[in-house]
Parts: sequence; C-alpha cells; structure tokens
Amino acid sequence: MRVHRAVFARGLRRYSTYRAATVAHVLTNAVFGVINATVLLALFAARPEINGYDARDAVTQVFVAQALLGVSAVMGPPLDLEDRVRNGAVAIDLLRPVSLQTWWLADDLGRAAFQLVFRSVPTFGVGVLLFDLRYPDGLLGWAAVLVSFVLVAVVAFALRYLYALAGFWLTDTRGVWAAAGLLGPVAAGTLLPLALFPTTVGDVLRLLPWASMIQIPAEILLGKDTLPGGSVVGGLALQVFWAVVLLALGALATSRATRRVVVQGG
Repeated sequence: MRVHRAVFARGLRRYSTYRAATVAHVLTNAVFGVINATVLLALFAARPEINGYDARDAVTQVFVAQALLGVSAVMGPPLDLEDRVRNGAVAIDLLRPVSLQTWWLADDLGRAAFQLVFRSVPTFGVGVLLFDLRYPDGLLGWAAVLVSFVLVAVVAFALRYLYALAGFWLTDTRGVWAAAGLLGPVAAGTLLPLALFPTTVGDVLRLLPWASMIQIPAEILLGKDTLPGGSVVGGLALQVFWAVVLLALGALATSRATRRVVVQGG
C-alpha cells in the first residue's frame, strides 16, 4: 500500500508541472462548453423538453462533460504503458514486486486527482458564472457526485489499461484508439447528452461502459430518473459494475500478456 501511495503522489506531482497546459485545457473546455451550451439553448428554445431534459439540464450536462474530459480521458491521452509495451520497457515493470495493473492504477489516479481539482473545478465554474445550472440536492447529493467522479477515474483507467494491453498482441495500439476515439465520446454523452438520442438508442448507450464516464455522472448530479433503476443508487451501481468487470478483465489480460512475454523471451 505504501508503494501505491508513493506512485499516486508521483502521478499527482508529474501532472502538476504542466501548468501552462492545464490553463490551456481549462480555456479550451470552457470555450467549447459555451459554444455547446449556446447551440443547445437554441435547440431547446424551439422544443422546451426532450426525453425528460430541459434547457437547464442540457447546459448543466455540457459543463459536466467538459469538466470530466480530463478525469475520464475519453479522448486521450493513452497510458504511458502503451509506449512501454511497444519498446519493451514493460519487462522492467513486470519485475516490480507489485501488480502491473495496480501500479498503473495508482499512477493514473494521481493524474485524475490533479485533473479533477485543477481542470474540472475551474471549467465547471465558468458554467456557473455564465449559465443557470442545476446542482445536487444537499450534502448527500454532492457526496454521491463525488463518489461518482471517483468511479469515473477508475472506469476510465480500466478501459485505457485494456487498450494498452492490446499492444501485446497488436504491437501498435493506434488503431484501437482510432476506434475508441470515434465510439467513446458519442457513447459517453460527451458530444450530446444521450437524452437527445432516440429513446431506445439512448437507453442502450447508457448501459455501455463509456456512459459511466460522462452521462451517468451527469445524470447523478441532475438526479434524473433516466438512470438505471431510476435512482442515483442505480447509477452508482452501474459504475461500480463496470469498474469491477473492466478491472477483472484487465487482470485476466495481464496474466495472459505476461505469459506471452515469457513465450516471446521478453
């Protein structure tokens, strides 16, 4: 556990050095948030309610999505593990007396913690200043949102870890990221709230792991009955489900990848 705390702190420190990049990301997210929100306000001016969403709900989700882009990394960046698999340096990682998966989980949680505090909060703050957003009800509501955001980081890591492990079999994971870059943002609700999709399509997309990184946390914040089970508890349960399933798949893939390295003589 002490090792993982040190790795977490290292990840936090490493990203804290990129201050100019962080400011640039906040400005980019804020500008895209304002543009997206303006477009949706025009849409809802013509149609005040769509699948249980009104203009205030939609604009709130826009800024939740922009705020979570850094935490979820749904559009990247990939884990550094991908380069280490490609150049063979992963062999050194496998010599460490800790699990490969938990090492990289601790490192990525450090990155996500920095992004949450220094990128998510300012981005959402811009939305608060410029638009009429919705907020959770009471301390319990805010606590549920915080738990949901932590689960976002875990689900996001678990997916990106699987993408990285694909490099053991594919060598180059750029194709994986190309496919994920097309599907992920759409299925997550980053580009448009899933409530704006046809009902059947939106319901299916909500059950996929990408939705647990943007759409589900946004609906938890909004307290929507479109969540699985019609409640915040159902939304959190879905996020926990995907976190457990994806981490289990990652552990299984790690085991098989390790055997592959031994067979290859790496």
